[in-house]
Amino acid sequence: MAQIIDGKAISQAVKDEIKSRTAELSAKGTEACLAVILVGEDPASQVYVKNKKKACEYCGIKSLSYELPADTTEEKLLELIAELNERSDVNGILVQLPLPKGIDEDRVLDAISPDKDVDGFHPVNVGKLSIGKKGFVSCTPAGVIQLLKRSGIEISGKECVVVGRSNIVGKPMSMLLLQENGTVTVCHSRTKDLKEVTKRADILVVAIGKPKFIDASYVKEGAVVIDVGIHRQDDGKLCGDVDYASVEPVASAITPVPGGVGPMTIAMLMYNCLASVDA
Repeated sequence: MAQIIDGKAISQAVKDEIKSRTAELSAKGTEACLAVILVGEDPASQVYVKNKKKACEYCGIKSLSYELPADTTEEKLLELIAELNERSDVNGILVQLPLPKGIDEDRVLDAISPDKDVDGFHPVNVGKLSIGKKGFVSCTPAGVIQLLKRSGIEISGKECVVVGRSNIVGKPMSMLLLQENGTVTVCHSRTKDLKEVTKRADILVVAIGKPKFIDASYVKEGAVVIDVGIHRQDDGKLCGDVDYASVEPVASAITPVPGGVGPMTIAMLMYNCLASVDA
């Protein structure tokens, strides 16, 4: 039986630690504040924003919400970001993605001050990560590292394979594992003989956006399997990029979907918001 890595419990522990620290700061007259910008009425985005507000409330972090209509121009959005960059009472700025068509996401994300970029997407923070300097790290891969560490899973010296090379998960994930002294291979759509590579992995992180793509034939006996994907199936149930039923019997530890990586993303956003007070 594989160890089930409980993202709900671990994320709760992280949020409780943050709550304790924000209470200490509050007692000294310092408050963490996150500004969240939502453009348009994408239902999934609305749910994510609601969950972020709820987490802020729990952790004792003030949240400011800017819900803009779908026809908001790029220039208006950039003006709001410039205003928030200048405000001393705002520590973190988050623009919920995706943005409506006609708005350049890269330009918008680049406009956020690197010192307030709690999503860890700004080129300055990505650059800091790549050379091992302190900065904000993309929340999902940072959450994966916490899942591994708090589950007692050693990364140093392990063969780590990341399937997926996105800027949000795959690339930062590979760099974080490297920082923890893992030996890292990144796979993608052009990788030849994917199974041969993934079956070498002591730690396999899957973030490719394909439901149940990775089955037991891709996994070495006793590997730790981290599933970053999330998909809603025809029956309404959620699944990941990993075929859990197939892989769980051969893995030594595995994250479920839901309840694995997902809760950690928001917990690490709260962590970054707290860190932004010192930025």
